[in-house]
Amino acid sequence: MAETTLGHVDHTAPRPPGLRGFIADWSSDQRAFKGVSWGKAMMWIFLLSDTFIFGCFLLSYMTARMSTVVPWPNPSEVFALHLFGQNIPLILIAIMTFVLISSSGTMAMAVNFGYRRDRRKTAILMLLTAALGATFVGMQAFEWTKLISEGVRPWENPWGAAQFGSTFFMITGFHGTHVTIGVIFLLIVARKVWRGDYETGERGFFTSRRGQYESVEIMGLYWHFVDLVWVFIFAFFYLW
Repeated sequence: MAETTLGHVDHTAPRPPGLRGFIADWSSDQRAFKGVSWGKAMMWIFLLSDTFIFGCFLLSYMTARMSTVVPWPNPSEVFALHLFGQNIPLILIAIMTFVLISSSGTMAMAVNFGYRRDRRKTAILMLLTAALGATFVGMQAFEWTKLISEGVRPWENPWGAAQFGSTFFMITGFHGTHVTIGVIFLLIVARKVWRGDYETGERGFFTSRRGQYESVEIMGLYWHFVDLVWVFIFAFFYLW
C-alpha cells in the first residue's frame, strides 16, 4: 500500500514485472473489457469471424484470377448497361455503391438519435436504411438476372475464364445474403423503437435495458461492416 499525494491510501497491488505484468495490466482494463455488454461483445466477435470468411473468399478469388491462363472477363464490358443507345460501363455498380454507402450515413444518424432517445427520428432513419438496403439487394438481383440471361454460369461464361462465374456468384451472393439479413433485423429493431419498447423496457428479443438503445448501436456495427466489405468487393472485383 502507498499513500497518494491527496492523502489517500492506494490499495492497488504492484504490477508484476515483465510479460506477466503486461498481461495483468491489459486484462484488468475496466473500460475495454468489463464495461462492454454481451450483445456488443458478441457482435464484435461475429464481425471478426466474418472478416476472416470474406478475406478467404477474396484471397481465393485473387488466386483463381492470377493463376488462370485464360483471359479474365473485362468488368467494364461484363457489367455495362445499354442506355441511351450506348453501353455505359459499371453504371449499375456505381449506383449500387452510392446507395449502400448512403445507407451507412442514415444508420449512423439513427444511432446518434438513439443515444438522444429520439424515438421517431431513430425509427424513421432505420426504416430509410432498410429501404436503401432493400434497393441494393433489388439491383443486385437485377444484375444477377442480366448476367444469367447472357450465359454466365458458375462453371462457364461467354467472355473468358470459367472461374469468373463461380467467384462472382459466391462472393456477391454471400454479401447480398448479409445485406438481406441486415434489412430484416433493421425492420425488427425499428418496429421496437417505434413502439417504445426501449423506453418501457418491455421483455422480448432485441430489447435492452429500459432507456437503453444499445440494440440500435449493435445493428449499426453490423451494417457498417456490411458496407465496408462491399468497398473491398467493389475494388477487387469490379475495378481490377
